[in-house]
Amino acid sequence: ISNAKIWQQELSALRTIILQCHLTEEIKWRQPCYSYNGSNILIIGGFKNHCVLSFFKGALLQDALSILELPGPNSQAVRTIKFTNLAQIAKLKNTIIEYINQAIAIEKAGLKVVTNKEAPENIPQELQNIFALDPNFKNAFEALTAGRQRAYVMFFEAAKQANTRKTRIQKCLPRILDGFGLHDCTCGLSKRMPTCDGSHKILAQ
Repeated sequence: ISNAKIWQQELSALRTIILQCHLTEEIKWRQPCYSYNGSNILIIGGFKNHCVLSFFKGALLQDALSILELPGPNSQAVRTIKFTNLAQIAKLKNTIIEYINQAIAIEKAGLKVVTNKEAPENIPQELQNIFALDPNFKNAFEALTAGRQRAYVMFFEAAKQANTRKTRIQKCLPRILDGFGLHDCTCGLSKRMPTCDGSHKILAQ
């Protein structure tokens, strides 16, 4: 937070509130992340136009004030609260604490978000072209779980230019052939297997 170029005061204010809830603070995905008994509860971060507090299982929260938002059109579990100034954070302090306590209770109860696990229906043309040229790659992609297939397709489709989509597919090709999902750990160091938690960075040290 001290190195943040923007939203430094807002992120610091959010951190102060979160720490009152006795969560474990760590750095994950280069952002302050807060967990309960090893399970991720929420994460904070700054963007160009706002900073956010994101709940990993936000879809299960009772949102009485209707302040939770989808971070993207394809998001299923995560919900965020956006802030653009300190006054907003101060006004919602008690609500933030209430939502955090809800999230902790959800984790204690072992509740899980029911997500759409169906394989994607709309495959990008660039991906279909590679399937036609490389049947082994097509088989490897289809051998992935439906959720992993969807994650790749969303990542590819997020690129507006065809060339960018092609580049993304080529970069992911080795991971797919090896049976890994977009966010899977490939180094074996993650404490959140099979999901990558950034532990691979120690290999570069």
